[in-house]
Amino acid sequence: MLYHAYELQRALLKGASAWASIGAEMLSNPRNPMGYLGVGPVMASALDVFAHAAAPRGKPHFGIETVEVDGKFHRVDETIVLPRPFGSLLRFRHAGLPRDAQKLLIVAPMSGHYATLLRGTVERLLERHEVYITDWADAKMVPQSAGRFDLDDYIDYIIEFLDHIGPGTHLLAVCQPSVPSLAATAVMGASRHPARPATLTMMGGPIDTRCSPTVVNEMAKQRPLAWFRNNVIATVPLQYAGAGRRVYPGFLQLASFMSMNLGNHLMSHYELFKHMVVGDGESASATKKFYEEYRSVCDMTGEFYLQTVEHVFQNHSLPKGELVHRGTPVDLGAITDTAILAIEGERDDISGLGQTRAALDLATGLAEERKKYHMAMEVGHYGIFNGSKWRNRIAPVVEEWLVTHARARLQAVA
Repeated sequence: MLYHAYELQRALLKGASAWASIGAEMLSNPRNPMGYLGVGPVMASALDVFAHAAAPRGKPHFGIETVEVDGKFHRVDETIVLPRPFGSLLRFRHAGLPRDAQKLLIVAPMSGHYATLLRGTVERLLERHEVYITDWADAKMVPQSAGRFDLDDYIDYIIEFLDHIGPGTHLLAVCQPSVPSLAATAVMGASRHPARPATLTMMGGPIDTRCSPTVVNEMAKQRPLAWFRNNVIATVPLQYAGAGRRVYPGFLQLASFMSMNLGNHLMSHYELFKHMVVGDGESASATKKFYEEYRSVCDMTGEFYLQTVEHVFQNHSLPKGELVHRGTPVDLGAITDTAILAIEGERDDISGLGQTRAALDLATGLAEERKKYHMAMEVGHYGIFNGSKWRNRIAPVVEEWLVTHARARLQAVA
């Protein structure tokens, strides 16, 4: 019933959004005398803000057409190199890259948003690296015939993608995938897999949520796992390819994130309204662009969501040494030659300080010179991987780390 109620509301808002958009265009038409009166621009702006907020959204495109390197622009080639039911491997590269450019796999969060949320991350690192990214699928669009997708499968996908790219690849995980990425690195280290990552960079990841717990962490601990299973897992309706699949709907995740900072979101829309009234199209466009991405959400499989709540936020299985992959305990001590960089934001309200850094202490088999911690001052969660502070202050730290440890890792494998 939950999903059906949402679909009914979405259908109603879709029609209201269309009418509001038409009204805004009519009031903004130069031939309409109302457009020159004080009330005209105010009404048009209000209708436009509502139309944008209520409009339905699909999967965004990365849309990275060119990249600038040393003052020259190069056309970017985006290719699906390994399609899989629950997520494909995308590759980005350009002609300006050297033949021996380092390869970097970015593991995007499977947490309600599409991989395009990391567009800024890809765009910045693409300047000097051949970049790959996990493009996770919307679970409601995956037929039940494709089977289930849980935490074990997530780890397997990371290992498969690294194996496809080849030895010497660097691994970067943003937020939620830090846990499965660290586990995958340990699994590959234990088996001496030739494609185990040269480096692992984790940014704002919930490795150990017992450190500086945030509101998100506390919410996941307040109720037993059965409550989540009975109250937030829904069945995909018949109109989608994944009809009958049990999922954690993206619209619930969006509602959760919006409610955490409701005042800020309301103020952002009020500012958007004011920008439009005075004709500040550039500022209005920037706000709209952000919310186009932020409101584009997808479902994740119910089994993956419940296992994440259980193992990451409630039982702390990985830091306690109790996480099991395909029946075998995950031994973080097996990471011996993958250099680890942990990055945290001083103002991160989703993954608290110390949660990512905990990985450095857990990797007991790794020499200290292969570990590094960086705290980004005055940076919140999204600022770790997007925006000017990411581009100018954090990305250079990542790039220096990759260069420092690339050669040593290749020599070790050889």
